[in-house]
Amino acid sequence: MTDQLLRDHQHDQKAAAQSHLMPHFTKGAAWQAESLAVIDRGEGCYVWDTDGVEYLDGLAGLFCTNLGHGRSDLTAAAMKQMDRLAFYPTWGTATPPAIQAATMIADRFPGDLDEVFFVSSGSEAVESALKFARLYHVSQGDTERYKVISRNWAYHGTTLGALSVTGIPKFRKHFEPMMWDGVRHVRNTYGDSVPEGTPASELESVKAIEAMILAEGPETVAMISAEPVQNGRGAVVPPVGYWQEVRKLADKYGILLHADEVINAFGRLGHWTGSERFGVVPDMITFAKGVTSAYLPLGGVTIRKPLVEALWESEMGVYMHGSTFGGHPVATAVACANMQAMTDEDINGHVLAHEDGFRARLDSVMAAHDCVKEVRGMGYFYAIELMASRAKGRELDEAQVAALQGGLLGKFVRQARVLIRPDDRGATMLTISPPLVADNTVLDDLVERVSNALTMTDKYLTSH
Repeated sequence: MTDQLLRDHQHDQKAAAQSHLMPHFTKGAAWQAESLAVIDRGEGCYVWDTDGVEYLDGLAGLFCTNLGHGRSDLTAAAMKQMDRLAFYPTWGTATPPAIQAATMIADRFPGDLDEVFFVSSGSEAVESALKFARLYHVSQGDTERYKVISRNWAYHGTTLGALSVTGIPKFRKHFEPMMWDGVRHVRNTYGDSVPEGTPASELESVKAIEAMILAEGPETVAMISAEPVQNGRGAVVPPVGYWQEVRKLADKYGILLHADEVINAFGRLGHWTGSERFGVVPDMITFAKGVTSAYLPLGGVTIRKPLVEALWESEMGVYMHGSTFGGHPVATAVACANMQAMTDEDINGHVLAHEDGFRARLDSVMAAHDCVKEVRGMGYFYAIELMASRAKGRELDEAQVAALQGGLLGKFVRQARVLIRPDDRGATMLTISPPLVADNTVLDDLVERVSNALTMTDKYLTSH
């Protein structure tokens, strides 16, 4: 293909995308821009667009390509399963890869979280947890329990049930007349602490949960939902002891505790689950994204076996929920290959071994750039929060926020050829979440590119 034909082909692809492909969470003006990238191929921690421009994938796709791009072992697992059995549902029957994937997950998740219900996405996983909580309580005679306590700025998905649990105002605003009204939002752990020697039960974020339970009536609350490290508001790490106190509250009032680990699970925090890292066994863990390293869509909810058995042994006798593609044999075959590769290559150990060095690099970036207010996170999951000037203690003004969140920060990131997330959920931030296979060479490259984007940000802020 000649250079001119190649350019015409690339232009045709962009034009076709802009004419027919509807984007997710993208403003129309950004989608229609000439700078729209069409990502064509990937290898390891890098991807290339149809113009041949290389980018470092600093967001692991969307917190999910944990083993990186171009893994032939995962694609081979999909092809082998397709040749044998491309599809059969888990409605009254099972398939070997679904059985194996459920067993492998049960072996890797904490405590007695031994029952695995598969769906195809994180939002569906949260819907499944909501419906299980309701059915479980009804099956035990607690028919008034339907409410859920969630946290401000939490993201739990976009389907209407999951969106009800989500605590991000702009995602909820126009759908509120359609949404279920049983969710109560309380403060998250951002900025929360207690003096040394004070028990975690005195954390305002813990007291807010109990206050809401009492205000609503404990007999009406079915579930508490939270992410171990919260994505919304920027990689918010909970204080020591927070999760133990929330577990105590759930037990005290007979409420199910749900850890939403669509991002946290499968190595993002250096463990199979974030719950393991924080030393708690919730009643349910929802997962997706990293379970297949995003090579095929798969999500699910793991549930403590005694809870499932109690529902089955009740008069109800059934978890009245399902989907056509839940436990899809090809997706679960890829999940098995992914988990085996994570085990063989000690991906969790790799993340933990590089965690301190990654954080030290990001702290050095903060020291070098006056626009950085704070670095938060752990494992391979971080947020960089911005301000106008740290040295002068000056926050971003409205015009600066509008410009940076309106596309300027995204432009700087693109110019630095690093795919990380400009984030506006509660503050102006950059979210960084590279593939878990990123080594020191990749981390050096990643941080250099992030630094380049922040240099452009500093320059803009000093002149505006």
